[in-house]
Amino acid sequence: QVQLVESGGGLVQGGGSLRLSCAASGSIFSINAMGWYRQAPGKPRGLVATITTGGSTNYADSVRGRFTISRDNANNTVYLQMNSLKPEDTAVYYCSAAGKGFRSWGQGTQVTVSS
Repeated sequence: QVQLVESGGGLVQGGGSLRLSCAASGSIFSINAMGWYRQAPGKPRGLVATITTGGSTNYADSVRGRFTISRDNANNTVYLQMNSLKPEDTAVYYCSAAGKGFRSWGQGTQVTVSS
């Protein structure tokens, strides 16, 4: 079992920045990749960014160049640095950890970007 706790969401003006954090605990040795997903009202949950244990990253086209995913292996924490935020980035952001045969989710953190 992998437990995930997110933090760092909030309200920000358009053009501003936020940094989300996700701390993993439990069977962390079983994790192959971690990532961030988001869900806006009335829309399905979708990929924002992922990072593998080897450090390879992947981004949704809508955030590439504005968001950066990184990880601190010593503290089992993944970060999402979000710059140049837009109102359409408003959503609940979920941290995810995936390994062989499982995927775990955090409780989600709200990000609201005002115009």
